[in-house]
Amino acid sequence: MAEYTEENIVTLDWNEHIRQRPGMYIGKLGDGNSPDDGIYVLLKEVIDNAIDEFMMGFGKVVNIQIHEQKVTVRDFGRGIPLEKVVDCVAKMNTGAKYDSDAFQKSIGMNGVGVKAVNALSSFFQVVSVRDGREKRAEFECGRLVKEYPVCDTDAPNGTTVVFVPDDTIFENFHFYSEFLEKMLWNYAYLNRGLTIVFNGQKYNSKNGLYDLLSNSMNEQLVYPIVHLQEKEFELAITHAEKGNGETYFTFVNGQHTIHGGTHQQALREALVKTLREFYKKEYDAMDIRQSVCAAMSIRIQDPVFESQTKTKLGSENMKPGGPTVRWYVNDMVGRLLDNYLHRNPEVADALQKKINESEKERKEIAGIKKAAKSNNKKLNLNNRKLRDCHYHLNEKGDRGIESSLFITEGDSASGSITKSRNAEVQAVFSLRGKPLNTFGKTKRVIYENEEFNLLQAALNVEEGLDGLRYNNIIIATDADDDGMHIRLLMLTFFLSFFPELIKAGHVYILQTPLFRVRNKKETHYCYTEQERLDAIAKCGAKAEITRFKGLGEISPDEFKHFIGKNIRLSPVVLNSDTNVQQLLNYYMGGNTPERQSFIMKHLKVEEDLVRDA
Repeated sequence: MAEYTEENIVTLDWNEHIRQRPGMYIGKLGDGNSPDDGIYVLLKEVIDNAIDEFMMGFGKVVNIQIHEQKVTVRDFGRGIPLEKVVDCVAKMNTGAKYDSDAFQKSIGMNGVGVKAVNALSSFFQVVSVRDGREKRAEFECGRLVKEYPVCDTDAPNGTTVVFVPDDTIFENFHFYSEFLEKMLWNYAYLNRGLTIVFNGQKYNSKNGLYDLLSNSMNEQLVYPIVHLQEKEFELAITHAEKGNGETYFTFVNGQHTIHGGTHQQALREALVKTLREFYKKEYDAMDIRQSVCAAMSIRIQDPVFESQTKTKLGSENMKPGGPTVRWYVNDMVGRLLDNYLHRNPEVADALQKKINESEKERKEIAGIKKAAKSNNKKLNLNNRKLRDCHYHLNEKGDRGIESSLFITEGDSASGSITKSRNAEVQAVFSLRGKPLNTFGKTKRVIYENEEFNLLQAALNVEEGLDGLRYNNIIIATDADDDGMHIRLLMLTFFLSFFPELIKAGHVYILQTPLFRVRNKKETHYCYTEQERLDAIAKCGAKAEITRFKGLGEISPDEFKHFIGKNIRLSPVVLNSDTNVQQLLNYYMGGNTPERQSFIMKHLKVEEDLVRDA
């Protein structure tokens, strides 16, 4: 046994602790392919400080520039007090957010955020300007390398932060433009009067959450978006004509709580309670919330989040000793929505008609659903479809954010992933060949089809995303035409019945290598034709080249490299102007002459696919 002595007791500097345990401060690391990857958390921590200045009435513009890996954020607030600049970015538990007079209902609270950015950046610079005086300091991995004396300047007040994420921690990272734009639009929606300029493009909003919902909804609406506001509460809500599930965008003090929390659960409850009382009928909660889309923002004092990344609210009260979040949301929704429906009977009638249609559909499949659940109890005792993991998204602890479910085709591919996976956080669900094309079908197909029923149960999304068990849903299919077809069929399933999974950024496509190039000394796995050529140049013209066509061809010992630390994922992203029904109808509906023409025009043989990969 190893000895345990005084020499085993180690005290780490603040930056060393952050660098050794980054997950405590920024969640998962990632390479930028997921909206909750660490590089976006770093950017958010810096922007949050600029937003806090705006909320206190200082600075109406935030300039952001990202060039390759270098990030610059400039606000025009009050600027950090010059004598405290170094302490504010390099001394833990230091900041002004503890002083409720200087910052009220701010996003940052713990004096940690920007220090984590500093510690996890290979280069970090802070410049503060206050009333014609400037203070500048530069750091590497949290270590102060140069502190400039205070000097005169003509620049306007405010703070500039420049950082380059450390590529030894964030390996092969890149900023995904769709995720950046979504993040910046959310800041604009929540802070009317603020202008964000990102690489020359302006982001601002006149109508707040109404604009968010309007730009997010690409389906036909049952009724125009309802926009309700009072003091520090804002709600925009509507129902889609078609579609399933529930979609929520919830915010606390400007922070997007992508994993919900007490306020989001309160909104779901308040919506049911309010509409039951308005229509004087005990509608089923699922019928009321079917295809609802809502955005809500609240501001509270000293919010408690379940982690430093602030993606889920844990607070029970609006402020210390004050009313509960649940009571507050119920009161706001109850009064404002009830008043709106009384003043707008045409909206009330359209909404009730939608609820009645959802009720009719639910009752039609009730028998099938009951039989499916009864069958599930037997199947789940020995469910060969699912190889589960130990940690899940909806459980306490930090590991849940790493949880992934690989959806694979056939026993061969499933076997490779199952043997290679990290069973702590990676689960596998095996498909039996090509799944059913669900385009144009009703939700009853989920309960009639054993495979879809078990997948829904594995994800735990029948009642909405609150119970989602895996943060990442990864479609893993072969890189051939059958694999691509299965991929399309699974995307059709999610878009038809659980579009909120895609909108919330949970669905990905696994990228696996197309080639293996090796000689006696080294082995390279290549995802593109250019990588193959580069590998041949390194290994020599006599290198052995293997073309992978199926996941089952890759041995478990090799496969572990492709689903581990260096996993390559392509996020499935819906653009704001995408009409889901039109998209599905075109690609998955009847084989129209228009689609035949498209296929013939873009048809490629395997050699073309390899060259263009």
